[in-house]
Amino acid sequence: MKKKIAFATCVQLGLSCIEEIYRIGGSLDLLITLKDEKAKNKSGRIYLDEIATEHNAPILKIDNINDQEVLSVLKEHQIDWLFIIGWSQIARKDVLETPTYGCIGMHPTLLPVGRGRAAIPWAIIKGLDETGVTMFKLDEGVDTGDIIGQGVIKLDQDTTATELYQKVDDMHITLIAKYWNDIVNNNITLTKQNDADATEWPGRKPEDGEILSGMTMDEAGKLVRAVTHPYPGAFYKDGDKTIRVWSAKTDKNDGGIKLSDGYLIPIDYEIEGL
Repeated sequence: MKKKIAFATCVQLGLSCIEEIYRIGGSLDLLITLKDEKAKNKSGRIYLDEIATEHNAPILKIDNINDQEVLSVLKEHQIDWLFIIGWSQIARKDVLETPTYGCIGMHPTLLPVGRGRAAIPWAIIKGLDETGVTMFKLDEGVDTGDIIGQGVIKLDQDTTATELYQKVDDMHITLIAKYWNDIVNNNITLTKQNDADATEWPGRKPEDGEILSGMTMDEAGKLVRAVTHPYPGAFYKDGDKTIRVWSAKTDKNDGGIKLSDGYLIPIDYEIEGL
């Protein structure tokens, strides 16, 4: 019997997965997203009205994934699996247990490394040479559930958040295509995470993008690359002006923003507060 699948998202990574499901001949029985007025400034924020109309899929717009309304609609549609991707609210036990088989998420690291928030900026700030995307069954922890599959993404010293976001988006699509049939046929293999290898990365705020004079060229360069588009950008205070830096180069001798061991020279930037 055909499994009934629902999908909750409000960001581009999730929409890309939905588009891939339809592209490979799959279908969705329910789409869930935030109400239009919520999270308008969230990085990658999208709306599902168009794809819902195109594929005649029911759409539910909510305030919170844990609302009673969500449980009622999942039961009403007799949902077997619920994808929750690119969603900042943590689904509680009631939600996780309402679909017949549970809920599936994706996280843009190679779990158990990098549980938590801001995975794309942190991978660059930490100077990793590889990261990836993990598809996993959600449990009550944060990014602690059993792994369905992973894909590796290589990084180098020039990788920007813009490029990594696109690679993460592409890997979401790859993993959906790879495991879709196993999911709908209930043929997935789950692998427990090794908690001994786990690391947790904290959330980041726009003010964490400030370039400080005590930083090294390496630290400042990584920060600029890590929080460029689609994130709020790195910035430097100059009196009552704020210089928002989207790309930059570093130099030991040339002028620019003074650092502990050289200079950061903005290439693409905006001056705010003029």
